Amino acid sequence: MLKKVYSLLLLGCLGLSLSARADEGMWLPLLVKRLNHVDMQKQGLQLTAEEIYNVNNASLKDAIVQFGGFCTGEFVSKEGLLLTNHHCGYDAIASNSTPQDDILKNGFWAMTREQEKKNDGLFVDILVRMEDVSGQVLQGITPQTPEQERTKLVAERSKALADAAKNNGQYVGYVRDFFNGNEFYLFVYERFTDVRLVGTPQESIGKFGGDTDNWMWPRHTGDFSVFRVYMSPDGKPATYSEKNVPYRPKHHLPISMSNLKEGDFAMVFGFPGRTTRFMAGSGLGMAVEQSNPVRIKLRERRLALMKEAMDASPADRLKLASNYASISNYYKYFIGQNEGIKRMKTLDKKATEEKAFQAWADANATRKGLYGSALADINASYAGQRNYNLSAIYRSEAALAPQLMAHAFQYTPLYNMLKAGNVDKAKLQQLVEGYKEMNKEFYASYVPSSDQKIFAELMKMYYQDVPKAQHADIFKDLTTTYKGDFKKWAADIYSKSLLASEAKANAFLANPTLKTLETDPAFKFVRAVQTNYQDNVLPKLNEYNAALGKANRLYVAGLREMHPDKVFYPDANSTLRLSYGTVKGYEPRDGVEYKYYTTMDGLAEKEDPTNPEFIVPAKLMELHRKKDYGRYGENGQLRVGFITNNDITGGNSGSPVINGRGELMGLAFDGNWEAMTGDLVFDPEYKRSINVDIKYVLFVIDKLSGAGHLVNEMTLVDKGNPNTVFNPAINDVKMNGKVEIETPEGQIKIKKKKNETKIKKETKKQKS
Repeated sequence: MLKKVYSLLLLGCLGLSLSARADEGMWLPLLVKRLNHVDMQKQGLQLTAEEIYNVNNASLKDAIVQFGGFCTGEFVSKEGLLLTNHHCGYDAIASNSTPQDDILKNGFWAMTREQEKKNDGLFVDILVRMEDVSGQVLQGITPQTPEQERTKLVAERSKALADAAKNNGQYVGYVRDFFNGNEFYLFVYERFTDVRLVGTPQESIGKFGGDTDNWMWPRHTGDFSVFRVYMSPDGKPATYSEKNVPYRPKHHLPISMSNLKEGDFAMVFGFPGRTTRFMAGSGLGMAVEQSNPVRIKLRERRLALMKEAMDASPADRLKLASNYASISNYYKYFIGQNEGIKRMKTLDKKATEEKAFQAWADANATRKGLYGSALADINASYAGQRNYNLSAIYRSEAALAPQLMAHAFQYTPLYNMLKAGNVDKAKLQQLVEGYKEMNKEFYASYVPSSDQKIFAELMKMYYQDVPKAQHADIFKDLTTTYKGDFKKWAADIYSKSLLASEAKANAFLANPTLKTLETDPAFKFVRAVQTNYQDNVLPKLNEYNAALGKANRLYVAGLREMHPDKVFYPDANSTLRLSYGTVKGYEPRDGVEYKYYTTMDGLAEKEDPTNPEFIVPAKLMELHRKKDYGRYGENGQLRVGFITNNDITGGNSGSPVINGRGELMGLAFDGNWEAMTGDLVFDPEYKRSINVDIKYVLFVIDKLSGAGHLVNEMTLVDKGNPNTVFNPAINDVKMNGKVEIETPEGQIKIKKKKNETKIKKETKKQKS
């Protein structure tokens, strides 16, 4: 058993997957029939490969959308009703909120189609087809083709293929590279831009646990929101219009009404963002030994200084709470990532595998000529990057990290407009109005005294840690004007900057001039740091990355040639993928065991009316006290969340978690802290997808919020009786035999004979 675990860890650190490792890999649906279907069936899949991905007929892929370009959503009715995460719909919810009607805080449910809210700029992409175009892109390109020429040919051919697939604007198309540029696939989508907000729970449900619980299990977050996609009356994508009609998807997901069990099959379908699991040991080493420790150190100091301010003033605690939690989130992430890589001994395994690769390459003259220098070139590139890596990290984590500096940096578009001259007054006014709105939000959470201390401390760390040759010229002010006194430097900037107060900033915006902005001490500082980065640091990093691109491509090609019997999956790159595994708990450390689901009992235990992250709505608590869960509870419990060992990453937010029959069990919304290595290396022991249970979603919509009409649109099925169909009038699943179903309205009796179906409805109070 130990040998098996070791071998799986070794495969994971390479970004490889044997077909037996069902829970690792983000797979292209196009290739499921050839690569994965048999293994998925062994895990519990009951669908055919064609029911998962099919170009000519309806399949699961038709129910999945890329939501806004950054998340995933899924259709749950034939009327274009769409589920995604609350945090995915957050901007749309916030932009539809007003002081008089704060739907972000209070929730919102459209009781009629007319009440659904439009969202300018929001879109969903629905996959039409994907196609392997490696042959067209790489035609005539050989290992001897100069790299610059290869890059040019690949770009030109990819663009030509994508443009042709767009069919004169009918579709959105693009070509993505896979396996570090060794393969290329074309993706063609229909883009729908009329996406309306249908419903959202209160923020205290949708963000329950806030940043404190982020990446943590057990979890009790109702992380979902509801939208509807609209189309023109002739069935085509269209901009918002009252004449538009609900989109009719080729397929929508039926919803499982039964409690899942440990070991049940689970498939996650969505758009994972970015992984780099083929990264060589030298790249991982830079992350573990240099990048992450620096980020941890800088964030730790920021958090300590913010904590001082928060402890000293209740008002400042409220202002800084959200920012503090946000900084803490990725502080935890970097710590977890480092701990996971060390625990898995990933660097040692990388070294062993790379030694074997080099021996394999050197053993044959042809292979040596093609792959022999790949690892040496990779290592040289990362060695060069290490010389400039600190500058890049300190720019974002120190120079632009204090509140005032981050805010000043946002004035760059205004600076560019003013500097260009011949300013369009209408465009300038539009930009100014945007800044005024931004200022309201910024200054409401701005604590100058704390931020000034943070700036002084971070600049001291910057000055000491970043090579002096890579400092911006503005650091000369520190040694000449301020005699190395960081506190005095900070005090001068914060007292004189026009951006240090909302009144001064808005006074400037009333008549913005280039001279005023470029001489402002805060903007002058961030501009100097950014210019230095663009002129002196970024070109060097780009130079090393260019060499790294070719070397990585050869290394991955060699790995695949070296292991012809192994099944490889490509890194995530925001294209449609599926992962499969099972419902499964885990033991994060000695003596601690996490079961695979949470309930309302745990949510109630976390309730804290004094903490905004753990407030529970009064009605929700009342329903819980009464155990009034309706048809969504079972045995006096209502499940809230569950975990599976599916392979996910950023971009999978909102992805459906689907059972073996193709039914929706829940929505993925997070990963667990113990497996923060996921973007770099898969952790077969600890990797979990954290999901909100679909029955909790329905409970919040129906019982808590009174929007049962939305549930009535959906197709609800009961595994306990496969012939049972809730809401039969809108369902197209075949029904056989006699079924009796309890609904909110009463009893529906269905009796099917040879060619006849009788539906008789009896209310509890009277027959009609």
